[in-house]
Amino acid sequence: MSTTAAPANTQRIALFYQDYVGKKVAMAVSGLVLFGYVVGHMAGNLQIFMGREQINAYARTLHASAALLWGVRILLLLAVGVHIYTGLALAAKSRAARPVAYKVKGQRHPNLAGRTMVLSGLVIGAFVVFHLLHLTTGTVHPQFVHLDPYDNMVKGFQVPAVAISYLVAVFLLGVHLYHGAWSMFQSVGINHPRYTPALRKFAAVFAFLLVVGFSSVPIAVLTGLVG
Repeated sequence: MSTTAAPANTQRIALFYQDYVGKKVAMAVSGLVLFGYVVGHMAGNLQIFMGREQINAYARTLHASAALLWGVRILLLLAVGVHIYTGLALAAKSRAARPVAYKVKGQRHPNLAGRTMVLSGLVIGAFVVFHLLHLTTGTVHPQFVHLDPYDNMVKGFQVPAVAISYLVAVFLLGVHLYHGAWSMFQSVGINHPRYTPALRKFAAVFAFLLVVGFSSVPIAVLTGLVG
């Protein structure tokens, strides 16, 4: 392979990203990575209903390989960075292309999810920081015990303010994912009158199940079903 091949490929990627379509593809790919993580994270959280030993064993398994764990974390950090930066860049580009506001509110985005993507994304991002400090590092969790997610979640969600903030963030995540999931298909060219309604329904069901799955844990703790 020529020594100039890598720089040339990097330059082509950079040029592609500068284009509007390139940014949309970057949003779709980074969003897909984050979707995959969200589904896996929910599956891990739901193991709390299988008992203390099950979810704690799951946590120990995840931390068994530091290289793999940090590799995934770095990938997620890159995906988050690309997703946030590209989302803000696309929003700025859209505003610049249309300096005069639409006369009819919601003309560009006919649904609330589409109109609040940037806002919901920023709120979710802020909550993720708190969530990591609460249940990953234990920085803001006074009863945190390393590799004991069962007790950490139970004691953490027994604080109503924490549980409610989690439920609000999960709802916003669902709204964000609803719009993001079906628009992702459009970004990669899957856009047809025959398929779009089905994709919208898929996105709605997908988002609904994630909201129910994530919400079930703090609700179960608050109601005493888990504790």
